Amino acid sequence: MNAKAMTVAGIMSGTSADGIDVAVVRIVPGKQRPKLTLLAHEGFPFPAALRRAVLAAMDAETTSTAELARLNWRLGLAYAEAVEATLKWHKATLDLIGCHGQTLFHQARAEAYAGRRFACTWQAGEAAVIAGALGIPVVSNFRPADMAVGGQGAPLVPLLDYIMFADAKRGRVLQNIGGIANLTAIPAAATAEQVIAFDTGPGNMVIDALAQKLFDKPFDRNGAHAARGAVIESVLALELQNPYFRLKPPRTAGREQFGRAYAADFLVKCRRQSKRSEDALATATALTAQSIAESCKRFVFPSMRRRGVDYIVSGGGARNHTLMAMLAQRLEPLGCELASSEQFGLPAEAKEAAAFALLAWQTWHHRPGNVPAATGAARAAILGQVTYA
Repeated sequence: MNAKAMTVAGIMSGTSADGIDVAVVRIVPGKQRPKLTLLAHEGFPFPAALRRAVLAAMDAETTSTAELARLNWRLGLAYAEAVEATLKWHKATLDLIGCHGQTLFHQARAEAYAGRRFACTWQAGEAAVIAGALGIPVVSNFRPADMAVGGQGAPLVPLLDYIMFADAKRGRVLQNIGGIANLTAIPAAATAEQVIAFDTGPGNMVIDALAQKLFDKPFDRNGAHAARGAVIESVLALELQNPYFRLKPPRTAGREQFGRAYAADFLVKCRRQSKRSEDALATATALTAQSIAESCKRFVFPSMRRRGVDYIVSGGGARNHTLMAMLAQRLEPLGCELASSEQFGLPAEAKEAAAFALLAWQTWHHRPGNVPAATGAARAAILGQVTYA
């Protein structure tokens, strides 16, 4: 199919379950790769009741089919309303929508169930609701096609990273810090097959859980509480022994590894050493920073020239000043200086939503969207399912 220029909205709600990001992107085909221009970006916090429902479903030991069906439909309504509001404010005319959906469960590696072993994933948010409300076709459910050909279904942002940030002379590491932190490393003059991408571990997930538990806040704004605390080094050292951090890429993580149960256990360990809530939050923040830095040292820089490397940070964690200071301190010995994706024309919170706009455009034109080197898939695959308006 001959590719055509389209205006596409990408919708993203991540593992932090803090809300919805919408990015409106103009995508124009090029000789080697498409060109993306961000036209608009808006963020919408989840209503409190919806956020509670999402968090409960993510970590649920038991739930009901009725509850899950209602949540799936309610998320579709929320996504449609977010796009509608964005279009009202920015007057764009859309050709297509790409919706990642809300991950409720992601099992990247095969496990036994009902007599068979397999990996599986589930992203909620009814695409038919979005398409019906807006009269625009929707591409959704991106992860399963990659998993069906042996991939882990994540990370899926590396295609955007490669298209927008690959450089002939400079290496670049694209670090996203959402609920989970993930990176894409692109050596200078790299091909797509040379890209390294994986989830480094917890991003804001443990920090947010402790902020809510200890301070009744959805997140630690600007890292203010952590800045008043002291890192409990013994707990940090113990947590860095988690087997996940030693897994070689490709690898992916979620609430299954670093969700409610992990945060509760983490807090118990902190309380044994210090009763100060700020110390627990500082330690959780340091865990994110240190696990990112060690992932780079162990898995990225042995095969990537350190000189001339831009370390570009996006995601909600980029707004946490304490986290950014901790990360900068740990990356400096590796020869990296932090930069924001905003310096490259893409606001920190918009990148993942823009990525799913691109993936939707790829799917619409019958083009692969995964990067097998990042997900571990046996081959490139066309991702997602199309729901027509």
